[in-house]
Amino acid sequence: MRRRRTGGADVTGHGGHADHAGAVAPVLLLLLAVAVAYLIAARATTWKGWRSALFVTGLALVAAAVTGPVAAWAAADFRGHMAQHLLIGMLAPLGLVMGAPITLLLRTLPRAWARRLGGLLRHRAVHAVANPITALVLSAGGLFVLYGTPLAAHEGLHGWVNLHFLLSGCLFAWVIAGPDPAPRRPPVVARLVVLGVAIAGHSVLSQLMYAGIGVDLPVPEEQRRGAAEIMYYGGDLAELLLALALVAGWRPRRTERRPTRGIVAGHHA
Repeated sequence: MRRRRTGGADVTGHGGHADHAGAVAPVLLLLLAVAVAYLIAARATTWKGWRSALFVTGLALVAAAVTGPVAAWAAADFRGHMAQHLLIGMLAPLGLVMGAPITLLLRTLPRAWARRLGGLLRHRAVHAVANPITALVLSAGGLFVLYGTPLAAHEGLHGWVNLHFLLSGCLFAWVIAGPDPAPRRPPVVARLVVLGVAIAGHSVLSQLMYAGIGVDLPVPEEQRRGAAEIMYYGGDLAELLLALALVAGWRPRRTERRPTRGIVAGHHA
């Protein structure tokens, strides 16, 4: 394991990789392919244009985070590294989840495939993962592990860390406020409580980072404090948007269940 203590702030060890652009190109192609597939599926059924716009925006935020000025900033400055994680782990997942891709799949897949996907959503393993507490541990807990241990300085993990934050961020947004069907989703109040715990966790970690307490970050002090401010204010904004999505999408339980069962069974009625 090697740490860089120069003026740069690449604690993840990705800034000096000459093949960074080559590694990002397949990611951009994948994001483009997902966007095209989503838009084709949306045209094949009755679909709200604002959901398509949100989903494509989520993909665009991921693309912006891993290439161009943001990626260059992240490679040279820990504040850019934090902005990158904010885009990938909190803002992009909100757009992707509010685009309701699972519902779109259930509407456009052949009936047999839609029923298989519905059965997968009811599987015990999905029940265990699609739980607000599990999602909270994977998303907010991952931040404490990354910045509170030497893991952040481990070379070669940057791509995997970004993937973890993207997936865990999507999971958290889905179980808290996602319009797609989720197994045994708790009441709105319970989800708001979990979201409040996430907000408190981000606040505590950002303040510890600002003070340099309990974190293992070999970066200049001004960069560490700037990154903490980005986490504090940017995280608050993302979580406020998630809370608004939760409240805006709330419906009385008796009117929520009927369309959910229809969707999970294959929305071809």
